[in-house]
Amino acid sequence: MNEVKDNAGTRMQKSVDSLKLDLSKIRTGRAHAGILDHLSVDYYGTQTLLTQVANITVADATTINIQPYEKTMIQAIEKIIRESDMGLNPATTGDLIRIPMPALTEERRKDLIKVVKSEGENSKISIRNIRRDCNELLKKMSKEKEISEDDERSMQEQIQKITDEFIIDIDKLIDAKEKDLLII
Repeated sequence: MNEVKDNAGTRMQKSVDSLKLDLSKIRTGRAHAGILDHLSVDYYGTQTLLTQVANITVADATTINIQPYEKTMIQAIEKIIRESDMGLNPATTGDLIRIPMPALTEERRKDLIKVVKSEGENSKISIRNIRRDCNELLKKMSKEKEISEDDERSMQEQIQKITDEFIIDIDKLIDAKEKDLLII
């Protein structure tokens, strides 16, 4: 029974971690290197994460600097940044790529908030599905007389408490990102 509860907690934590990663990709107008973490570049025929072929630093609040380990990668890096859906326009000086972060308009901020809420709702759905799967497993165990009905009910209550805690965590993440997006 504890395996079911532990498994549920682990799977729910992975769902929250996935949401954190997704939210970190949504830019807020301030520069941070994490928004480029998911980009991959063709490195000698292999798709390789940008962080593995270049040094990414934050020059100031509105600029990201990318220093490729090899000069031959500059054009490929510029291309993937331009083609990403982040609206960034890199500029190259020598062997350094500078990415100025454009200011967010009011309309763009509202659109990003909708995206954040949608991502949060998807994570909540994922957590509820995990709860449902665990409850079904407990019912099956109860039917097969592996656990008593009282144990089943007790475990369902414990899983519901875990679910509620993770839903609260998701709400906090969404609220924090929303406030972050609204700061001008």
